[in-house]
Amino acid sequence: MAATISSALKWWAQEIPDNEAVRIGDASIRYADLDRWASNIASFLVGKGINRGDRIGVMGASSIEQCALMFGVIRAGAIVSPLSTRLSEREICEFYQHVTPRIVFMDEDQLGKHAGLADVVGWRLALQSINALRDARYVATDWEMDPEDAVGIIATSGSTARPKGVVFTHRSMLSYAAEFAIEEPFTGPGSHALALSPLSTSGGFVQLIEFVSLGATIYFEAGFDAERALKLLECEKIAVFQGVPLFFERIAACPGFATADLSRLKFTSVGGSRVPASLLDTWLKKGCLLRQIYGQTEAGGSSTIMSKRDAVKHPEKAGRGGIFTEVRVINEQGEFLGPNELGQIVLRGPTIMKGYWNDPEATAKTIVNGWLRTGDLGSVDENGYLSFVDRMKDIIISGGLNISAAEVERAIAEFEGVLETAVIGAADAKFGETPLAIVHATGVFDTAALVAHCNRCLADFKVPRYVVIELEPLPRLATGKIAKPALRSKYLPLVASMERVR
Repeated sequence: MAATISSALKWWAQEIPDNEAVRIGDASIRYADLDRWASNIASFLVGKGINRGDRIGVMGASSIEQCALMFGVIRAGAIVSPLSTRLSEREICEFYQHVTPRIVFMDEDQLGKHAGLADVVGWRLALQSINALRDARYVATDWEMDPEDAVGIIATSGSTARPKGVVFTHRSMLSYAAEFAIEEPFTGPGSHALALSPLSTSGGFVQLIEFVSLGATIYFEAGFDAERALKLLECEKIAVFQGVPLFFERIAACPGFATADLSRLKFTSVGGSRVPASLLDTWLKKGCLLRQIYGQTEAGGSSTIMSKRDAVKHPEKAGRGGIFTEVRVINEQGEFLGPNELGQIVLRGPTIMKGYWNDPEATAKTIVNGWLRTGDLGSVDENGYLSFVDRMKDIIISGGLNISAAEVERAIAEFEGVLETAVIGAADAKFGETPLAIVHATGVFDTAALVAHCNRCLADFKVPRYVVIELEPLPRLATGKIAKPALRSKYLPLVASMERVR
């Protein structure tokens, strides 16, 4: 068998059959059992007429069943396409109309919802139905797979109003795992990693494949609870923990943090925003060095991690790429820039996506001469260290989840009476950031009705918590685009005095 995710799982199932592969809450599964279950699921899917390259949708809370299903789909030669259950029916149907899955497996409490999916997919099956295959007679599966075959399509929030599907392959995901293991060699059998991202996100999906491919034990949580996360870090001897600064802030605020033994925690990294100096110092006193990362879904995950050597000296920098990954910046003409010159961050390496699903035009604009154009602004210093400056793509990161401002703006623009709108990220004590909508409207405007409309069209975490009504047209740049920097300068200082709309 070629170098594939299935070959990695098979290897560890023989080498360390009794080691835990995945634990979620009180449920866990050993490597031998995960391998057998994945084979049985693959045989079931092939028996249902699933062919190589077919898409299989997955919608459910993070669970052992979902993990087994993902590996089973991949072993069948099909492609996993997970979505969050927090999305609205409209969001789900729009994405799956594009991806066209043959089957969507859903948690049982989701089966009665999303009636519109009946017109999009062939079958909807209960995710829990695969439990009948867990202890079934082992069915060997040896279908040929190519390392370049697609294994996953992850919905990404970008600068466009509609999410695109990022395509991962066996090679890109295994390259990501291999690069991390070479740079951080303690991440193998016997090591434990904690992931707080849902399996429906790139963060959750990538870490599942990464750490199982490395023979480690990966812990997932159904939701973020700071006290429980701290307990896991200490009691389960977690070696790897990655997340947004908000997660580290909440854990550090727990009463038991000061006395917690975190000596086994060897790798901690943060992304999404810069680490406050006070937070860095708090964790450093516990022997944990918070290292800045930079990456995105299209890059396969975290493309560059600040080195241990200089992370304390330069906590704002995000490393110089990886053993296999290059980081540069370019100007508007696509020319590489020199040290400390501001430009668009570009990445090249084996971990970047194969492309956007069924969208060659967007793929060609994003991957140029092998370089992934990230749409983010940054600079590289004379030592090769990357400094992330700003998002060219208009993304709001709320509780570790990405929100496309354009997607929220599209929903708001459909509401009667809205002439134009702009959505920006406002500081939020609970989620880090939350959407703030500025709406240009005339006459009497029903803000509560707008929020209700957004609740019908969008996942709850995308719905604006602040809405400002402007009677005058919104300011614009010379290019004709709405001047969001001016709106941020005007409204973000006023957030503390604003009334939340939900």
